[in-house]
Amino acid sequence: MPGGSGRGSSNRGPMPRAVQVSKKIAWLLRHGAAEEGLQLDANGYLNVQDVLGNRKIHGLKVSLEELRQLVADNDKQRFTMTPVTATAEGEADENADADAAKHAIPSSKPSDWLIRANQGHSLKVEDEGLLTPITAENMPAAAVHGTTHAAWLLIVASGGLKAMTRNHVHFASGLPAGFTSIASEDDAAATAAAPVISGMRKSSTVLMFLDLSKAVAAGLKFWVSDNGVILSEGNADGLVPLEMFRRVEDRTGEGVLLEDGKVTKEAPASWAAKAKGNKG
Repeated sequence: MPGGSGRGSSNRGPMPRAVQVSKKIAWLLRHGAAEEGLQLDANGYLNVQDVLGNRKIHGLKVSLEELRQLVADNDKQRFTMTPVTATAEGEADENADADAAKHAIPSSKPSDWLIRANQGHSLKVEDEGLLTPITAENMPAAAVHGTTHAAWLLIVASGGLKAMTRNHVHFASGLPAGFTSIASEDDAAATAAAPVISGMRKSSTVLMFLDLSKAVAAGLKFWVSDNGVILSEGNADGLVPLEMFRRVEDRTGEGVLLEDGKVTKEAPASWAAKAKGNKG
């Protein structure tokens, strides 16, 4: 994972400022708040003044206006920013709902604003405050997890998807622009809908199509974030089992790897060799 030095690799040149600032903010809101002595509220928010004053961000001299623009322009809509609203007693209410925030008077003071990451936390955040539960009434038409050849081998070995260092396994509600499924029936909704903007890396080479209704019926809980990412903590073992997937397919020509919850094709030996080489 790239570090926060503010520079890319030597052949890529300096990291654009917007990317640099976004990475720093995302790290603080998703992973580093406790380490920095900050406490997310029940809805996952931090006060913007605390964010901009943080020792790892202060040196970038980020203004409130720049932050608001960054949040608005972020291609994956990683953040939500909302005004602090006042209670009847005149005290700041950082847990105010979206409707109340909508009617708040805009302010140019960082202390009058809150910001949160929409998903991707390793910090403990109450799901009910941050996410919307998925039920039969609001169930997305598709849930797709994108992964790599090397990771697919580990997924098969473990029997399913795990959240690893994050709180949830992430799924996109469709396919990113330029992605297509090799099947044309069961998961047509994933390609027919507007391309998703978040929930899957564009470098993904393996697509895992979840049978969401089957997984929910099996007792797994699912949520959706403000930017449309589908999330699950998995079962009691923290696993979204392979049995819950309708199909897994390779984007590089190997075809279908799993169908109706059962692995139908072994991964090529070259995938294992490549994974071993990456560890060396």
